[in-house]
Amino acid sequence: MLKVQEIRELIKLLDSTSISELTYEEKDCKIKLRKGALYSTVQPEVVVQAVPQQAPAVPVQTAAVAPKNEAPTPEVKEEPAKVEEKPSANIDAEGLHKIVSPMVGTFYAAPAPDEPPYVKVGDKINPDTIVCIVEAMKLFNEIEAEVKGEIVEVLVNNGQLVEYGQPLFLVKPE
Repeated sequence: MLKVQEIRELIKLLDSTSISELTYEEKDCKIKLRKGALYSTVQPEVVVQAVPQQAPAVPVQTAAVAPKNEAPTPEVKEEPAKVEEKPSANIDAEGLHKIVSPMVGTFYAAPAPDEPPYVKVGDKINPDTIVCIVEAMKLFNEIEAEVKGEIVEVLVNNGQLVEYGQPLFLVKPE
């Protein structure tokens, strides 16, 4: 039986790919995820036989979408503002760039427990420098810096669970 966290990981993984629909089945659970064309987000359809907690999750999301259909003009005006903020969302008030987690998973600072971390405070990095690993569903994903600069702060601990978009490092860009 799937846990809520596993369903969230499936949704975020689907949202980060070009796949538009995913169906996952286990013996007591069937989940069908589909990206919605109207709002460019994942619209999950959950069919669960033994887990009554999953059914209320869908109406809550549907209720959140319904107001957009009732009053499209105010919502349409707000959405472009949010899109415009995203490029600067990774830069804080002090001009530091945030390297964020591209997925839900477990943060690992080093390639193995007995090896030194990929980067530490004060290290110079390039856009292709690997800064950490995020493990999601038994897949180890190397995360690249995507910016040239110097590591100012490591914001998470080794082995810590991280969320999608959670800041991992602060970098002083060059």
